[in-house]
Amino acid sequence: MPTIALVVLNYNGQHLLAQFLPHLLQHSPIHSIIVADNASQDDSVAFLKVHYPHVQCIALGQNMGFAKAYNQVLQKIRATYYVLLNTDVEVTPGWLPPLIQLMEQHPHIGACQPKVLAYDKRHLFEYAGAGGGYIDRWGYPFCRGRLFGTLETDRGQYDDTIPVFWASGACFCVRSHVFHTLGGFDEQFFAHYEEIDLCWRMQRHGCAVYHCGKSQVYHMGGATIRPDSPEKVYLNFRNRALTYYKNSPPQGFWQQLCYQALDVLAAVRACLVGKPKHAWAIVRALRDFHKMRKYYPRPQPYPWPMQHMYKGCLPWAYFIRGKRTWASLSPVEQGLTL
Repeated sequence: MPTIALVVLNYNGQHLLAQFLPHLLQHSPIHSIIVADNASQDDSVAFLKVHYPHVQCIALGQNMGFAKAYNQVLQKIRATYYVLLNTDVEVTPGWLPPLIQLMEQHPHIGACQPKVLAYDKRHLFEYAGAGGGYIDRWGYPFCRGRLFGTLETDRGQYDDTIPVFWASGACFCVRSHVFHTLGGFDEQFFAHYEEIDLCWRMQRHGCAVYHCGKSQVYHMGGATIRPDSPEKVYLNFRNRALTYYKNSPPQGFWQQLCYQALDVLAAVRACLVGKPKHAWAIVRALRDFHKMRKYYPRPQPYPWPMQHMYKGCLPWAYFIRGKRTWASLSPVEQGLTL
């Protein structure tokens, strides 16, 4: 029988643990739940000891960010599957079995995610994951159910189970031996894009990534780092550039140059709309990307663009052509081999 570890990474989230942990306990195997505390400065650890003494807590000595903290904690956990959960995810009845059954039935799958809906507007898909993640050949990630800031209403259109390009780190089911064989998350990222990078590496090594529409969770989003935070902007732009650079083959070089030009335009736009801190965050991100990229060897050439990769330019489709939903990207435009 496979063993499962449900690992919740917490940072100053006592209020979130109080809100969401009861749902996890109600709808999951209690013995499998582990809270990894990322050196919280609130009373999270004491709260767990008093109210949930039966839940294992692994306390880290310092805030290591999302990537390194999970790497450190998962080294200490023995299980067939890890299910990584944000503290602001509400699970639903029967959410876990479909994920594990999918992985058990298809050994070539390295990771999968459930359908991710918004916590506060439950009829809408949530930004981080929605109906499964994709990426365009220029490095811009998006989801079925979410193109940039446009969220679709859930009408059951993504209740299917299909291969995708990346699975959401908000609720990320991964085969443990695949996670460790690939070295886990990239610790230089600190937070954001680490799951996209890992899913990209999985596919380069022959593993598939899936969306499992039979499972459903609700995600609040932005509970640790505010969505409008300049620091979040910085991490997103820097880590997106690093993800693309370290995973795309040499023949993707010109796409990288082009989307960096688009990032410069994004910085200019931030200035024009009165967000100078966001503009500076983008400039810092590009500067630090160029400093960090020398530590990453480029991969050997491989078929490009990859399977399950949108072969167009998402910013062009969205901002110029007015495409706002996955369905508006026709199969020809998607250029996807499903």
